[in-house]
Parts: sequence; C-alpha cells; structure tokens
Amino acid sequence: MRKLTYFIACTADGFIARENGSFDFFPMTGDHLPHIAAEYPETIPGHLRDLLGVRGDNKHFDTVLMGRNTYEVGAAIGVTNPYPHLRQYVISRTLAGSPDPAVRLMSEDPVELVRELKREGGLDIWLCGGARLAGALYEEIDELILKVNPVMLGAGKPLFEQASGVRGLELTGHETFSGGVAIHRYRVAT
Repeated sequence: MRKLTYFIACTADGFIARENGSFDFFPMTGDHLPHIAAEYPETIPGHLRDLLGVRGDNKHFDTVLMGRNTYEVGAAIGVTNPYPHLRQYVISRTLAGSPDPAVRLMSEDPVELVRELKREGGLDIWLCGGARLAGALYEEIDELILKVNPVMLGAGKPLFEQASGVRGLELTGHETFSGGVAIHRYRVAT
C-alpha cells in the first residue's frame, strides 16, 4: 500500500511559516538544495526544475496534496500548475473552482481521499502542506520528513494545526549540511 509522507520545511522550533503565511526566513541557498534536487526531484516545482538542473523521473512520489494557502503561494506569482510532473490535489472548502485543469480541487473529507489514494498502485503520496491539512490528516501520515532549518520564529504556523494524540516515530535516516540544515526521516510507529 502507498504511504502518505509529510515532507516539509520547518524551523528548529517547529514552525512551517510565519503567522501571515510567509516563509521568507528559510535559506534559499546551501548545500542541502542539491541534495533535495537529486534525492527528491519531484518536490521541486516545475517552473524551477530547468533553473536548478532537475531532470529525470520521480523517485518517491507521483501525487501531491496541498492546502489552499500552500497552493496560493505559487498561484500568487502566476504558477497555477506547480507540479506538472505529479498528480495534484488542492484541498479547500473555500475555492470555487480549480484555477488550472491539471489541478484537482477537492472540498470533501481529505481523510477519505487519502485512503482511496493509498489503495491505488504507484509511488507514494506527498503531503506538501499546510498545517491545517496536516492536522486533518494526522492519523493517516505514515512518514515524516522534516527539513529543519537553523532558525527559530517563536510563533507562526505549526507543523500541525488541531491535531492531538501521541504518535511514536522511528528515525529512519538523517543528513546534516554545512549551512546548518538537517533532514530527518521518520517512520510513524504503528
């Protein structure tokens, strides 16, 4: 069965964005970026792939899930089809329609959608963000990959909104980079 992987950048104190949704504090340079482009090429948005020299097939994911706020980061600069190399779902109860034919808008229960996607064949499912969607899918997440950045915000959007309950994690791998970024991979213990 396919896994749902929450693969997300966060601060050392567990925030994925400022309270206003901005993430301008994350380093946009560093030796962690070539690693991500090589190991997780499908997580690089389509409009940046040529610029970063990203080529080749998807390694881990063939489907991406995003909340409305995450999707609107790209849409605000005219990128309505951010991951053309993936099957894309935007989960929103407030958008009236999909702004791009390649992006499927879902207003129903995201838990049922994930359960259906897990039963399909193919690569795994990438939960790209945001905090509210991650909270709604908390019990469905099988793997957590955190790109921990060497910065603290003190306040902002947490990894999960409105999630509760202890879920044990098993560290399955980690890399550290000279700029201070660390990537931690966890399997959710059942």
